[in-house]
Amino acid sequence: MKDQSKTNQARSESERRKVEQALKESEESGWTILENIQEGYYEVDLAGNYTFFNSSMSKILGYSKEEMMGMNYRLYTDKENAKKIFRDFNEVYRTGISSKVDYEQIEKDGSKLYVETSVALMRDSVGQPTGFRGIVRDVTERKRAEEALGESAAQYSLLAEHMTDIVWMMDLDLNVTWLSPSAMKARGFSVDEISALPLDRQLTPESLGKAVNWLGKLMRLEKEGRNSEPDGILSRELEFYCKGGHTIWLDCSLQFIRDEQGKATGILAEGKDITARKRVDKELLRTIENLRKAVNTTIQVMVSAVETRDPYTAGHQIRSADLARAIATEIGLSPEKIEGIRMAGSIHDIGKLSIPAEILSKPTKLSELEFSLIKEHAQKGFEMLKDVESPWPLAEIVYQHHERMDGSGYPRHLKGEEILIEARILAVADVMEAMASHRPYRPGLGIDAALNEIEKNRGICYDDAVADACLRLFREKGFKLEGLDYKR
Repeated sequence: MKDQSKTNQARSESERRKVEQALKESEESGWTILENIQEGYYEVDLAGNYTFFNSSMSKILGYSKEEMMGMNYRLYTDKENAKKIFRDFNEVYRTGISSKVDYEQIEKDGSKLYVETSVALMRDSVGQPTGFRGIVRDVTERKRAEEALGESAAQYSLLAEHMTDIVWMMDLDLNVTWLSPSAMKARGFSVDEISALPLDRQLTPESLGKAVNWLGKLMRLEKEGRNSEPDGILSRELEFYCKGGHTIWLDCSLQFIRDEQGKATGILAEGKDITARKRVDKELLRTIENLRKAVNTTIQVMVSAVETRDPYTAGHQIRSADLARAIATEIGLSPEKIEGIRMAGSIHDIGKLSIPAEILSKPTKLSELEFSLIKEHAQKGFEMLKDVESPWPLAEIVYQHHERMDGSGYPRHLKGEEILIEARILAVADVMEAMASHRPYRPGLGIDAALNEIEKNRGICYDDAVADACLRLFREKGFKLEGLDYKR
């Protein structure tokens, strides 16, 4: 029996040692795992003093293991966070339910960091609470990113509140999904009200047609993958209805809102209120039109005065003006310049009002002195017109219509580009009409002689392009000076 008892005792001791070894190996394995995880692991007693922790935990706080052992949580938190920790840990103690909390800690060097920790209650073998354990993660970067995002959102909200430009967003079915406060203020509609309105009740008929064509082109190009403009197409000026019944003008631009793959998910629209500018433009056009009418009336009076004073040149100015307008059209000048040339041509000899009538109608050749007086009409015309309000440089055109490209003209001997293109055109038209028409001191020389003069002095006295246009008009396009009896 004794031998059997000894055998059993030896077996029991062997098994105990195996269990202890297994426990030791298990503990060592668990410790190895805890030491190699990036998160901090900790155990604290019920008063919040550290009783166990891994290396990551000491790295997070910046303390050595020796410094941290026994350290209380109040030493690495401020008062507000200490209260929060006490409240959260007490809730775990009271309920026995694990929890996840976050708070701000203070590192050894005084810098602050945010941590997120899971908290679980530890119990002894009989179930009595002995402390807390948990895993700690450093979430400083995430927290700061959230704060920055919050600040950014606040800034964007503030920006939206104070922006003056009108901004709205639409889905791809053109339903409005967001309006800036400035848009709601300018038009008086809320997002819901705008969303319920069809386009034909948002835009005036003319602007509706422009918008439909624009949006249709934009959507078609996007669908076909041929949209060469990454942010949309050129802006459009559109007139919108407002809730009060009035309208506003917006200079609108669109761009697609895209996802990470570049696929269009919506449309961002921006409009600059140009209502005041449109009103000013309209008033300016009205003023210009009234001025144009007034100038026309003044021109007609001046033409009548010149032709009454010098009956031999009756019709000269009007025929010169008609030819000058035809030449300007032939070389492709703008309609506005063409109209100015017609006006200037109609009164280009206005300065002759200052010349004695007997000289103007003298049937014999003029003396040198008399011709010098005649030559003064360009400058006299300038002096008469320089204070006349006009959309065109009438006075300067009249002043320059006897200048020549090589500087041989008068009264200032201007050359080349120094001479306005309007004056260069009028110079050719004036010579053509004067040579072809009858004068008191000679009969008309005819169109062919006039054309030969222009051709001979092309590039010398007369602008190349202007001369060529004049020659084409007569020789190829059948242009005729009205009221003249002549043969080609």
